[in-house]
Amino acid sequence: MTDLPALRSKYRHDKQEILRSAATSGSSSRGVRATLRTLSALTDELLRGLWRYAGFDAPFVLVAVGGFGRGELFPYSDVDVLLLLPDDQSPDTDEGLKGQIEAFIGSCWDAGLEIGSSVRTLADCLAEAAKDVTVQTSLLEARLIDGDAALFNAFRKRFDAVMDPAAFFVAKTLEMRQRHTKFEDTPYALEPNCKESPGGLRDLQIILWVARAAGLGRSWDELARKGLATPFEVRQIKHNEALLSLIRTRLHLIARRREDRLVFDLQTAVAESFGYLSAVPSDGKPGHRPSEVLMKRYYWAAKAVAQLNQILLLNIEERLQSDRGASTHALRPINERFFEKAGMIEVASDDLYQKHPHAILETFLLYQTHLGLKGLSARTLRALYNVRTIMDASFRHDPINRGTFLRILQQPAGITHAMRLMNQTSVLGRYLWVFRRIVGQMQHDLFHVYTVDQHILMVLRNMRRFFIAEHAHEYPFCSQLAAGWDKPWVLYVAALFHDIAKGRGGDHSELGAVEVRRFCREHGIGKDDTRLIEFLVHEHLTMSRIAQKEDLSDPDVIRAFVERVGNERYLTALYLLTVADIRGTSPKVWNAWKGKLLEDLYRYTLRMLGGRAPDASADIEARKREALVLLALHAEPFEGNKALWDTLDVGYFMRHDAADIAWHTRQLSRHVPKSGAPGRTIVRARQSTVGEGLQVVVYTPDQPDLFARICGYFDQAGFSILDAKIHTTHNGFALDTFQVVTAMLPEHYQELVNMVESELAHTLEHPGPLPPPGRGRVSRRVKSFPFAPRVDLQPDEKAQRWLLSISASDRTGLLYSVARVLARHHINLQLAKITTLGERVEDTFLIDGPELQQNRRQIEIETELLEALTA
Repeated sequence: MTDLPALRSKYRHDKQEILRSAATSGSSSRGVRATLRTLSALTDELLRGLWRYAGFDAPFVLVAVGGFGRGELFPYSDVDVLLLLPDDQSPDTDEGLKGQIEAFIGSCWDAGLEIGSSVRTLADCLAEAAKDVTVQTSLLEARLIDGDAALFNAFRKRFDAVMDPAAFFVAKTLEMRQRHTKFEDTPYALEPNCKESPGGLRDLQIILWVARAAGLGRSWDELARKGLATPFEVRQIKHNEALLSLIRTRLHLIARRREDRLVFDLQTAVAESFGYLSAVPSDGKPGHRPSEVLMKRYYWAAKAVAQLNQILLLNIEERLQSDRGASTHALRPINERFFEKAGMIEVASDDLYQKHPHAILETFLLYQTHLGLKGLSARTLRALYNVRTIMDASFRHDPINRGTFLRILQQPAGITHAMRLMNQTSVLGRYLWVFRRIVGQMQHDLFHVYTVDQHILMVLRNMRRFFIAEHAHEYPFCSQLAAGWDKPWVLYVAALFHDIAKGRGGDHSELGAVEVRRFCREHGIGKDDTRLIEFLVHEHLTMSRIAQKEDLSDPDVIRAFVERVGNERYLTALYLLTVADIRGTSPKVWNAWKGKLLEDLYRYTLRMLGGRAPDASADIEARKREALVLLALHAEPFEGNKALWDTLDVGYFMRHDAADIAWHTRQLSRHVPKSGAPGRTIVRARQSTVGEGLQVVVYTPDQPDLFARICGYFDQAGFSILDAKIHTTHNGFALDTFQVVTAMLPEHYQELVNMVESELAHTLEHPGPLPPPGRGRVSRRVKSFPFAPRVDLQPDEKAQRWLLSISASDRTGLLYSVARVLARHHINLQLAKITTLGERVEDTFLIDGPELQQNRRQIEIETELLEALTA
């Protein structure tokens, strides 16, 4: 009789020893497969002991299925087993057998196994497999652990006899597509699942499943022997499979549970288990984080797996069609080097690229220029994959290749598809060596949600869409400007290089300008075009910074920007690149309000470039006239505006357009108190005229902590403030305007308008002590990649007001915390620009106040603001 406690104790001791060794093996992935096989063998040994202890002497079989059936077991993965019974046995009719099975499964749990069990007869197995491809897949990997070998062999024979390899292939590839869709069809997710995401371990397993079902091999070496994979491809598969397996193993060990996602919380710990340490900064350049090094290695492996998965599955599909006698697709000549085969580009010979390296880039030019081509065949993909070493320095310097690459960028269509396909096949990084450095480069800036290479291709896509009529409805103004642009390819080059120097340390805009100047020189681009492209790369952050942080009603701000851009062509190009860039960072970052700020800056700058000197008086008079026309359309009484307008200064009229002035006037004119009268608080809201959210105007007797109170209300009510303009009238009233957004819009627009108008007015009319700010909840990403807050306080050029800039990780209640500090020091707020970039905020405030004239007070204010940002 087996000594059950001793069996359990030995298993736990031996497993801990294996896991301890696996945890300290550094970054080498060589031994990971042996570790997984050792864990599987140890589990086999325990199960055999428990099986025999349970006293199964009848013709029953204990079978390993699923991942355990492969003979590889990850530290905290389920141990999937099948209790296979003869067709004439059933626990439903045999109480003794039922008790025996329950006792066995219970002993497995007691021993510490995460057991996943099923009890089926041979006929049940075949019936379930016919209904469910998941069951069929699990049984495909069935492996005998203990019991009646004759019954197991009978099961294998009958299971293989009913397997339909072609149907199984279709089912598994459809399942794979659904899985890829669930994970956003990209290997480059910021928190990828190293098992299930595109390019993960599952993509390798599916190759072996369909090959095994078709009798084409059970291992990578067998696939090579059958001609389905080359020796080089097998080496690449084994290398990347081992790396992904090691990452998954470390995830299990660090999380102490089954965890297959590289979540932010675990990335640094996994990276450090590989021995990656923070690089020491040198020459003022920051070193790479350990997690960045790990994730770049992961993305490269996932990219290779995705390529190899596509190549081998296409090969297996062709072999299956050939074995069934299905007619092969006709080859239609494209030229002497390429054919079209079922809409795919097919090389004329396997060694085409070795003999004619110029054909490599020609492949993508053909893909662009020939209608009906939708991709590359397995043969072409394999040929590209196996000639990567040919794309060396001499290949990059070849004038013919340089000419072909430039022609790809200059084509009237297909730019985005060609560049993405070049990146997927690793050709883009091999030809454009500077691009290779940013493939798989993470960006821990809390607002980019893509790796640098994917962001660049997204910006290129956005830029391309401005020139496509079918997308004109998305950004009509950008499409209008693009329609009059003569050389779209100039903008595509700028998009391709704008972030090319990310991750090197230093100013990536300056470094990128150097790189693109070299590219233009090497590719024979003319001086005028080179100057424009270099300007765009160097200045690609300038326009968004000015639009979102500076006072666009200040003529000096516009004049300085005019001097920077120089002419209308440069301005238009920079505007288009800026919109494409912001839209390419994250779905959360772009909004209609940012779009309006950029468009306003473009129009103000264009007007000054056109030779029209800024004339504040003329501008204000024009706005007033336009506002009066709008008021007349609403049947407002003659000179009904006068009571309010007489109390407003020039700053108000410069910072609001005619439509807003007319709306404020209609809502507030009748509420302006007569001289000496107390006046009351008026709050009005409406759906924003520039996209999502509400516009809110507050008219109330001024008080020192007014901005803080308003921020506190919006924070408590669940609104985020996008913009604020603060004005004090000549009669001592505050006229403050806000752009706010909430997740509840637009469905509950009217209810929210009513709520804001009544609740905010009540809050301001019954002021108590300012409540303490709530402790805002921060996201997991902010916790994992904390952003050091910054506070910058500088006098403006006229030394009359101060510009306060803050940067911090976003959280609920942050703006209210800042407003409380300003109120505590009696600081007057004139303008607030609230910019949320994903999970980071960049806010700018125009302020004044007597305490700002004293150095000691300034330091106190900055210190308190930093404390508020980190609280």
